[in-house]
Amino acid sequence: MKKQIVVIHGGDSFETREKFLDALKNWEVTRESFLPKHDWKGNLQKDLGEKYEVLSPRMPNKQNAKYDEWKIWLERLLPFVENGVILIGHSMGGLFLTKYLSENTFSKKIGALFLVASPYDLGGKVREFRLASGLQEVWGQCQNIHIFQSEDDPLVAMAEAKKYQEAWPGAKMHIFTDRGHFNQETFPELVEEIKKLSQN
Repeated sequence: MKKQIVVIHGGDSFETREKFLDALKNWEVTRESFLPKHDWKGNLQKDLGEKYEVLSPRMPNKQNAKYDEWKIWLERLLPFVENGVILIGHSMGGLFLTKYLSENTFSKKIGALFLVASPYDLGGKVREFRLASGLQEVWGQCQNIHIFQSEDDPLVAMAEAKKYQEAWPGAKMHIFTDRGHFNQETFPELVEEIKKLSQN
């Protein structure tokens, strides 16, 4: 049986529609902003090989994410998820998975949880993605948590990763100095950690 991976991508969220529209008008864009993206999430299936199945749902409206909408879409996926699934969240996707697991019992056994450049509270700006105090419910569902963070991330500060580490002292930290927000084509360190899980 193939080892299953679920990857939740990142996104943005705004308190009001007006702030969202303002961001759409003022985001800095280049020609490259409109070209197809080739990043590690899209390459993960190829990099892991045929012994794995990577499910990567396109979460609703990533430019202005709403927690309730993402929750509904994740739960539509759950009937296809197997026990031992590895959950990976990049950026807001990691915050979403953390919030979901802190408020809900996942329907299947979780093999591991990977948070990549995940904010802890979005600076407190977006209420619906805000975490409740204490994340023991998450640890109770999965004691194999990996946190990936780069010191030069322009969007998520190192302090965010440290908050997760305080919540889960047993989590494994993977700290880099030069990966920014992990918007790279391949992610060999993540692939290696996933493959290690299959060897245990």
